[in-house]
Amino acid sequence: MSVQFSFRQQWVRLKEIIVTTSLGWIPKLLLGEILRSRLYRVILLRLGRSVFIQDGVELLGSNQIRLDDRVFLFRGVRLNAQGENNLLRLRKGVALERGVDIGSMDHTTIDIGDRTFIGPYVYIVGTGNIKIGQDCMIACQSGIIANQHRFDDLSRPIREQGVTKQGIVIEDDCWLGHRVTVLDGVTIGKGSVVGAGAVVTRDIPPYSVAVGVPAKVISRRTSMGNASRDANLVKS
Repeated sequence: MSVQFSFRQQWVRLKEIIVTTSLGWIPKLLLGEILRSRLYRVILLRLGRSVFIQDGVELLGSNQIRLDDRVFLFRGVRLNAQGENNLLRLRKGVALERGVDIGSMDHTTIDIGDRTFIGPYVYIVGTGNIKIGQDCMIACQSGIIANQHRFDDLSRPIREQGVTKQGIVIEDDCWLGHRVTVLDGVTIGKGSVVGAGAVVTRDIPPYSVAVGVPAKVISRRTSMGNASRDANLVKS
């Protein structure tokens, strides 16, 4: 990391501390939401219109965070885009419930599509790129983890063998139930439903219903009868 880059990051962090310390704690009754929705423009890459930022939201690497119009960030959300050449983008109408934690490492893009809802205490992290499509619903305490430790060399500690960073894609209109885990290198096809507690280790075709550890496709969304029956397996 160059000295120039390091100095720039220190300056960014100083601005974040000044702005968020001054404004981040102010509650709604004292116009905190209005002040944050206007003055956080100083530190963010982009701040759209009608953005709701509740008190207690933490922003790191904010110059690489883009919030489009009508984004909702509730109390306890943590967005961390620190590192070199990162982008964390929340598109129009995205809502992050309390305690959502999104983090990246160097050269990572995390892009969450229009109107997607992320439930409480969901954890999303690179180092691989993560693309979540439009109109998705991700239930509480799920994990989307775009890296995995290598462990094939028995002569070296696992922590010294590096990580994968293939990336994760969740296409439009997917529903992930409570405590679903999605691992690196996976694509979940459009319109798919993943049941509570599933661990997704391989691709899921579009319009599938998948459950279990590891997740396996048990049916396709082909009729109203299947949709009604399979909804009971998700329980978000």
